[in-house]
Parts: sequence; C-alpha cells; structure tokens
Amino acid sequence: MPNLIYVSREKSKTSPHNFKAGALNVMLRVSATMTNAPIILNLDCDMYSNDPRTPLRALCYLLDPKLMSQLAYVQFPQIFHGINKNDTYSCEYKRPFCSNLLGLDGMLGPNYIGTGCFFNRRAFFGSPSNIVPPEIPELCPDSVVDKSIQSQPVLELAHKVARCNYEYKTKWGYEVGFRYGSLVEDFFTGLRLQCEGWRSIFCNPKRAAFLGDAPISLVDVLNQVQRWSIGSLQVAFSSFSPLTFGIRSLGPLMSLAYTHYCFWSTWFIPLTLYAFLPQLCLLHGLSVFPKLSEPSFILYVFLVLGAYGQDLLEFMIEEGTVQNWWNDQRMWMIRGLSSFGYGCLEFFLKCLGISTYGFGLTSKVIDNEQSKRYGQGMFEFGASSNMFVPLITAAIVNLVSFLTGLVQVLRGRKMEGLFLQMFLAGFVVLNALPIYEAMVLRNDKGRIPFKTTATSTCLALALYGLVSLPLTDSN
Repeated sequence: MPNLIYVSREKSKTSPHNFKAGALNVMLRVSATMTNAPIILNLDCDMYSNDPRTPLRALCYLLDPKLMSQLAYVQFPQIFHGINKNDTYSCEYKRPFCSNLLGLDGMLGPNYIGTGCFFNRRAFFGSPSNIVPPEIPELCPDSVVDKSIQSQPVLELAHKVARCNYEYKTKWGYEVGFRYGSLVEDFFTGLRLQCEGWRSIFCNPKRAAFLGDAPISLVDVLNQVQRWSIGSLQVAFSSFSPLTFGIRSLGPLMSLAYTHYCFWSTWFIPLTLYAFLPQLCLLHGLSVFPKLSEPSFILYVFLVLGAYGQDLLEFMIEEGTVQNWWNDQRMWMIRGLSSFGYGCLEFFLKCLGISTYGFGLTSKVIDNEQSKRYGQGMFEFGASSNMFVPLITAAIVNLVSFLTGLVQVLRGRKMEGLFLQMFLAGFVVLNALPIYEAMVLRNDKGRIPFKTTATSTCLALALYGLVSLPLTDSN
C-alpha cells in the first residue's frame, strides 16, 4: 500500500505563501524528496475518485510513446454530486468544464482547471526540449530516490523544502512548478505550460472520474466567481497575457480561447446597461429600440432568438434540460450584475493601490436547514453581502418599469415604440422571481436581509432621480 503523507506547511507574515499555488509547490517538492514519482494527481479537498479505472485511462496517454515527450497533463472534467434537480445556481458549468475543453482538445489541448488532473512531473521544469534545473539535484524530475520515506535524511530534506522561506531567490512559481501571479493559478499554470511548448489531453469518460461538492448558497457562488474574475484579469494584464505573449507562443486560435476567459468578467458592462438603461427610459416614456413597424425591429428579434437558441442548443447537447438552462441563463445575468462587476472593480482598485484582496475560500460547511432549502430549489441569500445590492436594485427597477408600462397599455396608450423595453423588463422580472420571493414572502434564514432591501430601494430611487433631472431640464 502507498504511504499517506500529511503536509502542514509553514506560514510567516514575512514570506508570501502564494495561496493554493504555493501549497501545490510545497507538495511538489516534498513528494520529490520522498518518491519523485513521474505522475502527479491533483484533486481538490472536496473531491473523490468515482472510477477505479481512472488512473489507467490517464496512463494510456501519459505513457504513449507518441505523446509522452510533449504531454504535460491529462484533464478530466469537473463534475459535482449533490446538485439539486434543476441546478439552481448553475454550478455544473457545462461550457467551461465540458464543451469548451472538448473544443480546445482539438488544438493544443484543454486548459488546466485546478482539479481532476494527472500531471507529468517533468512538465514543471521547463519546456519539452529544455529543462530548467531546480536549485538542488534532489528535486530534479529525473532524480532517483533510493532511501526509505521514513529515513532521517529524507524527512530532514522534506522539512527543508517545505519551509515558508525556501523559495526565496529561487525560480519556483516563475519558471518552475505551479505559477504565481494570479488567484486562478490553475488557468495561469496551464497557459504558461502550453506557451512553453507542452500540450494537454481532455479525457471525458461516460462514468465520471471524480466527483466533488458544489456551493449551495448564492453568496458562496458569487464569491467564487469574483475570485475567478480577479484572477483572470491578473492574467490578462500580466506580461504573459494571451493577447501579446500568448498569440506569439500559441497562435491566434488558442490565444483567443484564453483571452475569452481572461476578459470574461467584462460582460458586466453590457449586462448592467441592459438591466437599467432601457427600463429607466421606459419609466419616462422614452424609446431606445426600434418600433414594431420598423424593419430594424426584425434584426433585434433575430439576434435575441438566435443568441438564446444557440445557447439552448449547446446546453441540450451536453444533456441538460430546459429548466436547467433557464437557471443557467438566470445565473449568467446574476453573476454579470454582481461578481463580474465587483471582481473588475476590486482588480482595478488594487492596481491603483486603493484596495487589497485575499483568497476567499468557498465554504464546505453544510447547514441542515440550508441544505433542505437548496433541495427545494430555493435561493439562499441569508448573509448580507454588497454583491446583492445591484441585483435587488435591478429587480426593483425592472418590476416598477414593467408595471408602469402595463398600466399605460391598460389605459389604451400605444406602446409600439416601447414594446421591446417592456419585453426586456418583463424578461428580467421573470428571472428575478426568486429575488422578490426572498424580499417579501419568506421568513426563513435564507431570505434577503431587510437592510439590503432598504439599501437597494434607496439606490433605485436615486437612479430614477438622476435620470429625471436631465429630462426635466431639457423640457
């Protein structure tokens, strides 16, 4: 039986620990002193093996004579158990964890997603043709360990390489090992490895190789996405940006694929505009879209139906359901109005030296009542969070806008020029039903705190007032 080694790494305020990437590099060095096995499996703490044949599947690629000299890792999709029937928070992430990885597999291979991944140890030490030697020979990928794991020299060396200040004035995290410089160390490491000339393989068997836990509260989901947003922007504006360094090393298609993820969070700009601007104009009777009788109206209908039709088709190809897709597009809007924007804001404030961020862990503690509500498909707000404010503000503005337009229709006013704005407001209202329920109808701990509702209501009134002022002056 293999030995089970528990590593509790040393930390100090005077030495940066580099979050998860730092922990992975510690384990990379410690394992080198004890076995220096050529194959490494990386799993998150909440994941477990679901298929005993998984190592054999990975070894079929890693030991293939045609691939092994350039193969850095074999990536399995991240799949979760315990997700409720309709995947309320859209935590399956079918596109980034399945569809997109399959597409990338047709080029240089999938990006590394942080778990469910078998690595070739040699890939952490330079390009396929040029090895970057570590500072001591015992850490070289071709070093042979000829002593027992429990021997005193091995244990002393393991303690030495695990020290918090060991990496000082070394290449670890920059040219060797998992790479530093981003909160999404997995994405950044995969990019750097492929830029060095390594390729990867996507393996997606019918039976899931690994299963893990998904967050069951909205605040945990949004905090997780905010962290990804910050980390992706760190990569985008680094010296290894896919738009500059990547396009020279990977070519245009792979660099565009990585760029798509890097600027993922900037979707908050159009989503925020569509959530507020047409609705505020509707409250004042101003048209921003074509009338029903205008030819350009057909273009808008075509774009909306085409975009949502394609999105639904891609989702159904990955064996999703219509209800799951509805929740997925709703969560896309929720992320866009909250964690995307907050992630961008925090990143640029940090660039200006105004704010600092840390590595916020996703909670793995499950409360029985919270778990019960999640099983029923209820949104879990509970904890007060600033990220809820723009969501609730948008829900209030859209509801008032839609009801105002509906009253005008019932009074016999012609709304031909405002039809698209009413449709958009109604669509948002339909998506925001769980928010209204959590604001008014629920009394459990998962409801929206009154303070958050009051703050959002005041903000909605302020937005209405800001829009009214220039219109009053122009009249």
